[in-house]
Amino acid sequence: MELQSFQQDCHVLARELHARGKLSRRQFGRALAALAAVGAAGPARADGRELVMVNWGGLANQGFGNAYGKPFEASHPGVKVVQDSTGPSAGRIRTMVQSGKVTWDLCDSSTSSSILLGKDNLATKIDYSIVNKADATDPSFTEEYGAAPYSFSSVLIYDSAKYKEAPTGWKDFWDLKKFPGTRLLRKDPLTSLDAAMVSLGADPKTMYPLAEKDALKRLGDLRKDCLYWSNGSESEQFIRTGEASMGCIWHTRATVLEKESNGRFKFIWNQGMLQAGIFVMPKNNPGGELAQQLLASMLANPTPQVELLKFLGNGPTNPKAAALVPEADRKNNPTDPANAAKQFVMSGQWWAANYTRLTQEFLDVITG
Repeated sequence: MELQSFQQDCHVLARELHARGKLSRRQFGRALAALAAVGAAGPARADGRELVMVNWGGLANQGFGNAYGKPFEASHPGVKVVQDSTGPSAGRIRTMVQSGKVTWDLCDSSTSSSILLGKDNLATKIDYSIVNKADATDPSFTEEYGAAPYSFSSVLIYDSAKYKEAPTGWKDFWDLKKFPGTRLLRKDPLTSLDAAMVSLGADPKTMYPLAEKDALKRLGDLRKDCLYWSNGSESEQFIRTGEASMGCIWHTRATVLEKESNGRFKFIWNQGMLQAGIFVMPKNNPGGELAQQLLASMLANPTPQVELLKFLGNGPTNPKAAALVPEADRKNNPTDPANAAKQFVMSGQWWAANYTRLTQEFLDVITG
C-alpha cells in the first residue's frame, strides 16, 4: 500500500510539472514508464534481502561464498549472501546481541560455543521443520542451537625434513627427547587439553570428563618449548617459517602446508580430533527465517560440500556426499570412513560445561 501511495503521489507531481511546462511530453512519458517499472519491481525489491555469513578469514570467504552463498542466491532471486571474515568469536556474538545491534545472520562456530550461547539466550534455536536432521551423518552435527554443514579435525603436523622417524600420535608430540624441537598448540584449552590427555595414554572414548589437573600439568611440561597460535593463518606461518617443527593445527591448514611444501610438511589422522563445523545464528539476527533456509540449504546440498572439500579441505556432513568425493580427495577428507576410524569425536557437551572455567586455568599454565 505504501508503494502504491508513493506511485500515486509521483504520478500527480509529474502531471503537474508537465502541465506547467517543466516537463516535455517525452520527459513526461519517461517518468510514467519509470513509475511503471518501480511498480513491476516492487515485489522483488521487497523480497530483496542481505544475509551476512561470518567466517574466520583466509580462503573461507571464497570457499563459503561459492559453496553456500551462490547456490542459495540462485534459488532465491533478490537475496544476497555476504561474507564477513572478521571472526565470529562467542565473545563478539555476545557483545553484539547484548548491544541490541545484531548485523550477523550465520556464524562459523563450534559445538561448545553453540551450547554456551544458547544457554545464555544469545543464539537462535535451529528450526528443524526447516533444517532437515536427516541431511547430517551424525547426531552431533545437529545441535539445538547450531548445525554443521562441514566437519574439520585438529591434527598433528610435523616437518619431515627434521625427523628420520614419523611421529604416530600425541605421546610422540610430548616426547622432546625422541622428537626435539619447538611445539605448536592453539592458544585455547579446547583440543590442547584433549591432546594432553591422549598423550598420557587416556582412551578418547572414555576420557570425558577430562582429568583436568593431569592435563594442565602435562601442558606445563611443554611450556618452555611451545608456541601458541590464535588464528589459522598464524598456525600456518609458525610451521612454514620453521619456528615450530611439530604442531596441532586444523587439518584444513595442514592440507595447505602439505601441498605447498610438496610433502615436506606432513600430517597424520591418527588421534585426530574430529569436530563439527557448527554454524550458529545470533539471537534476533535480521535474516530470521531466511537465515534458517540458508542453513538448511548448506546441509542439504552434497555437491557444494564436496566442492568445499576440494577447495578448503572441509569434510562433507551430508550422507550423500561420500559417494561424490573423488578418490584423490578422500585422503584429505576427515569424514572419510578410513580417516574417521583413526580419530575421535570431542565432547562438545563436556566442553560447553567447562570451557569458560578452564580457559583461565589454561592461560595461567602456558604463561607461567
